[in-house]
Amino acid sequence: MADDKTSKKDDREILVKVEHLVQTFNKGKKDEVKAIQDISFNIYKGETLGLVGESGSGKTTTGRSIIRLYQPTGGDVLFEGQNIARLRNGSKAMLDFRRKVQMIFQDPYASLNPRMKVKDIIAEGIDIHHLAKSDADRDNRVNALLDEVGLNKDHATRYPHEFSGGQRQRIGIARALAVEPEFIIADEPISALDVSIQAQVVNLLKDIQDKQNLTYLFIAHDLSMVKYISDRIAVMHYGRLVELASADEVYNHPLHPYTQSLLSAIPIPDPEIERKRTPIPYDASKVEDERPRRMVEVYPDHFVFAATDEVAGYKAAAVKSHLVDHPPLVGTTTD
Repeated sequence: MADDKTSKKDDREILVKVEHLVQTFNKGKKDEVKAIQDISFNIYKGETLGLVGESGSGKTTTGRSIIRLYQPTGGDVLFEGQNIARLRNGSKAMLDFRRKVQMIFQDPYASLNPRMKVKDIIAEGIDIHHLAKSDADRDNRVNALLDEVGLNKDHATRYPHEFSGGQRQRIGIARALAVEPEFIIADEPISALDVSIQAQVVNLLKDIQDKQNLTYLFIAHDLSMVKYISDRIAVMHYGRLVELASADEVYNHPLHPYTQSLLSAIPIPDPEIERKRTPIPYDASKVEDERPRRMVEVYPDHFVFAATDEVAGYKAAAVKSHLVDHPPLVGTTTD
């Protein structure tokens, strides 16, 4: 499978390179699951790559394989040019990698130790990596992190059960930031939160990214929120990437039938439009046959998972889409 290394924007610095990543669970057994099937992509320094798809598509498994919570079954993951799939647990190289790459988890309730005070949860990484010079320095670092995520220093001595879901997720963000990482994998960080809180957390992540020049892999199934935060979007389906392009490209000029179907299913907050709108059905039989497929650049920086005899059709569709000034599929109607 080809990745997006043929991009015309070759001046961007690649921070993470995923090459032919495979993740299989219970390999060789009756209940074998091919969670990730030979995917390749780059994440550029300072950008947010959104990874979207329905439940079970392999999004979370991809994030956990990149950070080595799961040992990849096959393929390579390079961070700053170093193949982390081959790092030995307990080695200095692995410890350095763990500091530079952090994860914000989906469930703010399950991801925080209920027996630990907030200050100790946040400072756990600081202690492991010996980043504080003294107890006072440790406390000052924790208080600064609490302030950065919109909490106050009085929260440091409390326990997780005393906080709301949104506050707990802020604590999780502070914990990830505590070791001064370069790359953060946000695994559906807003899906367990109230809608009124989701935008606050996303805006917080954007502000922090701007201040610290962080790089994000933002995993989600909420396509509207992904567009808001992402520079590029990768669409995943049954363990494979099917489309990869800038956020505007994916939303305004989707090419793969699965992407078109996903976008057409986004609800519209207007009852008149919603009543008339019909989501585009996805017919897997047309694009999931036995023909070999790979990611192909069919328009500048726009990649689609296609068989050889499908490429010309996708290229023609891309050109046609850009010639017509039309609204995105979100909100199309059947009038």
